Amino acid sequence: MDWQAPAIILALQPHGEHDAIAMLLSEAEGCQRGLVRGGQGRRQAGLWQSGNLVMARWRGRLAEQLGQFSAELIHPSAALVLDDPLRLGVLAAACALAAGALPERMAHPRIFAGLSRLMMGLASPVAATVIVAELVRVEADLLAELGYGLDLSSCALTGAGGDLAFVSPRSGRAVSRGAAGPWHGRLLALPAFLRDPEAEIDAGAVAEGLRLTGHFLAREVFGAHHRPLPASRLALERRVLRLAAAKPSQ
Repeated sequence: MDWQAPAIILALQPHGEHDAIAMLLSEAEGCQRGLVRGGQGRRQAGLWQSGNLVMARWRGRLAEQLGQFSAELIHPSAALVLDDPLRLGVLAAACALAAGALPERMAHPRIFAGLSRLMMGLASPVAATVIVAELVRVEADLLAELGYGLDLSSCALTGAGGDLAFVSPRSGRAVSRGAAGPWHGRLLALPAFLRDPEAEIDAGAVAEGLRLTGHFLAREVFGAHHRPLPASRLALERRVLRLAAAKPSQ
């Protein structure tokens, strides 16, 4: 068995003194693990970093075997954001979520495409909040891919499609501002950018977005397997909440 394709490095674990076990995500093969000879060595340190986009090659006698990875660098996502804690936090959270939520050896081209755009755009000159908003969109797609998609098309109570401002934490359906009434405090805020690509994106909006998708990821995806959200995802949300508290108007 042998395949070669662009892939995103999601995780790397030490294996012995010099080798490593890598988890990669490709469009057709999905998440797959493989042995990387010399993966912990200095020569390959810059290559085998989470978030990097590589041209990967997997070889194994049988599809079910661990197999071995080799790769050539396409885009050094990790190196480009090392000096930006928020963008580096987005990278770490995105990789940890995909590695922990996606079943192995199952194709998820929508998630691969979304993560690829996110990694390629991490170092772009847009505001960091825009990058976080893109992660929230990827998380919403991840929920949908796994069968827990949010229904943001219309109000769960009235059926109307306008003035949607909240999401039910139980059903994942949108609720309009008028229909929420005195129960709005029990609902999750729906940031406008999840429905309107032209909506303003600030720290408060992305904090709401992370809380929204994080609630359902924690309950439906990770909670179903009795695991918490990845530490990197929790750390990112805390960082964004601090940013929103410090700059409520931005």
